[in-house]
Amino acid sequence: MDIPWQQGAWTHPPVSAVERGTDLLVTAKEGSDAWRTTSYGFIHDSEHALLAPFPEGSAVEVEFTAGFSDQFDQAGVFVRVSAEHWLKAGVEFADGTCQLGAVVTDGKSDWSLAPVPAWSGSRVLIRVSRSGDALTIRAGAAGGPLQLVRVVPLDPDVEASAGPFTCAPTRAGLTVPFHAWRAVEPDGALH
Repeated sequence: MDIPWQQGAWTHPPVSAVERGTDLLVTAKEGSDAWRTTSYGFIHDSEHALLAPFPEGSAVEVEFTAGFSDQFDQAGVFVRVSAEHWLKAGVEFADGTCQLGAVVTDGKSDWSLAPVPAWSGSRVLIRVSRSGDALTIRAGAAGGPLQLVRVVPLDPDVEASAGPFTCAPTRAGLTVPFHAWRAVEPDGALH
């Protein structure tokens, strides 16, 4: 089921968010990011995440085009419990190529990456399933098979919200076309 763009609330408003047909074109503010402390020593809480309730026993999918060119350009799915407990999963341009990754934050952030250079300029789908005590993250080039990215613990009783996000930590002018935001059934199994 498609989630209307108007159903979400921004954590931090972007420079602009313009509907064009069924797409939402989101322009990020220069310096926007989400990170807590680890290795860098700073806290950034300025991501542009469009969030709606994310109950246990559901999943959210986001499709976007990964047209990234500058260090740390990024987009994907953001899941938020609080300012100190959240995750972001998607594609990020790091060290000269597109990387598939996730940042899981429980007081402090961690970061995992895997290069996906073939996804540059491609339409990408990120799915986060919430089932039992876990979030299961899968991703793929749209139309292709989804691969397991990460499994993250999450208390089944905690309230969370989720939806599309983008950040542009190092530049102005990043506009990400989001093509879809859906509520779907969670993955039935890990494998």
